[in-house]
Amino acid sequence: MNIYFSCSITGGRNDQPVYAAIVDWLLAQGHEVPTAHLARPQVMAAEATVEPSTVYERDIAWLDAAEAVVAEVSTPSHGVGYEIAYAIMTGKQVLCLAREGAKVSKMITGNPGLRFARYAHEREAVEETQKFLREEQR
Repeated sequence: MNIYFSCSITGGRNDQPVYAAIVDWLLAQGHEVPTAHLARPQVMAAEATVEPSTVYERDIAWLDAAEAVVAEVSTPSHGVGYEIAYAIMTGKQVLCLAREGAKVSKMITGNPGLRFARYAHEREAVEETQKFLREEQR
């Protein structure tokens, strides 16, 4: 399955180990994750020289090709919010994950057009992702 993984880049990288755990699990299960590089610690340097219009065009193409979206939303991000809304508007199934205690917009937590789950540990974030994909493949 082609999965678009979305996470904060410029808003903050405190949850990067969780991003990596989710993406590593997705890849190990044989899923295609065009945004896998976003989960890596060196993404800021890699993306620093990419023009904004290039990022927009590339990411929209990846979203269009994706079958589902998994977004880690603990750190507020304009880009992640945009990607979630775009995915919903184009009929994609969306899972939003947030760390226990993280403040998350009610536009996410109250949205019936997506699945929202909290986790305490990386393992639980991966388990929620697994449940979501299992349900999507039915």
